[in-house]
Amino acid sequence: MAIFKLHNASINFGKKEILKEVSFSLETGEILGIFGRNGCGKSTLLKMIFGTLRKGSVTVSIDGINFNPSENISSECIAYLSQHSFLPKNSKVRDLIPIYFSEEKKQDAIFYDALIAKIAAKKVGELSLGQVRYLEVLLVGNLDHSFLMLDEPFSMIDPLYKVEIKSLLNKLKVEKGILITDHYYEDVLDITSKNLLIKNGVGIPIKSKEDLKRLEYLGKS
Repeated sequence: MAIFKLHNASINFGKKEILKEVSFSLETGEILGIFGRNGCGKSTLLKMIFGTLRKGSVTVSIDGINFNPSENISSECIAYLSQHSFLPKNSKVRDLIPIYFSEEKKQDAIFYDALIAKIAAKKVGELSLGQVRYLEVLLVGNLDHSFLMLDEPFSMIDPLYKVEIKSLLNKLKVEKGILITDHYYEDVLDITSKNLLIKNGVGIPIKSKEDLKRLEYLGKS
């Protein structure tokens, strides 16, 4: 088991304070959901943790060892899937897999996935949003990282692929700790072990849809 901890993340953009104090812990075997309205800093937080946004104050620790992502390469232990697709549209699915994995065992895990086998000969640009997102989660999830961050994995995709992605994440969490941000809160709550709402720059632990209503993330109707 590995333990990831975020210590008091904060960031300002000019005079606007986006994050004041956000902390959490995540263990392998857990899925953490992070909620918040547009502009609250969810995607910003993920970029800070990954080290691609070198601004603000953030310290993380893995198994008790502290490091600053802006100074250390957190990508060595944390895999990150942004909300924007990273796959080249003109590449065929089957040609992408060896680029990401040299081990035959890892390649087979992707090639022989039931959903990927059906689209292996297609170009990325020919796939539906759900197919692309499933492929991306499968690729990133099979990297040798203990922790996985996903920004909006359920956004704008067909219900079938939401089900398949949730099933995939439940399999991956056996060996990984997974962090998810998404406005499709019911899909997130379906699979999370614990959750956090970012409101007024502060991270607030939540347990249910009722908590999201009480804290005014959702309407009360």
